[in-house]
Amino acid sequence: MASGPLFPLDAIDLSRTVAGLEEIRKANPQRFEMEQLTRIVHYDRATNDVAGVLELPAVPWWARGHVPGRPLMPGVLMLEAAAQLCSFGIRQVLTAPEYAARFFGFGGIDGVKFRGTIVPGDTLLILGHPQDIRPRRAVYETQGWVGDRLCFEASITGLWV
Repeated sequence: MASGPLFPLDAIDLSRTVAGLEEIRKANPQRFEMEQLTRIVHYDRATNDVAGVLELPAVPWWARGHVPGRPLMPGVLMLEAAAQLCSFGIRQVLTAPEYAARFFGFGGIDGVKFRGTIVPGDTLLILGHPQDIRPRRAVYETQGWVGDRLCFEASITGLWV
């Protein structure tokens, strides 16, 4: 996997919102605790690179039971956040009417590496770079960053459901 960011971090303006929660909800069926994106902060139409943010509250719903006394964001939620970013990203690429009533779900995860911790109060920046987009599936390389720390990376395959 990548030794550095999938695309330049300094190209991303974290104060900018490209798509808010309501726009994310048009692409993603997850609601309530399972919504793992706060907003989209970057989308490049030329490369289809996408970046989103999850602003973790001081006391997220999982903190009470996941490593009590030292709450760490569960890896499965990191990957869910990345998958939701990919789902938003693919909706920007494949816009034909036959996709309108469907959602883009997990098809596989490869090459997962957890490289740092994410804790309550952190702002997680998730990057997605498409590797292979086809009408029935897409593969994205993803990364999660807190500041200048790489916290995870994974290759995510999604399928239309």
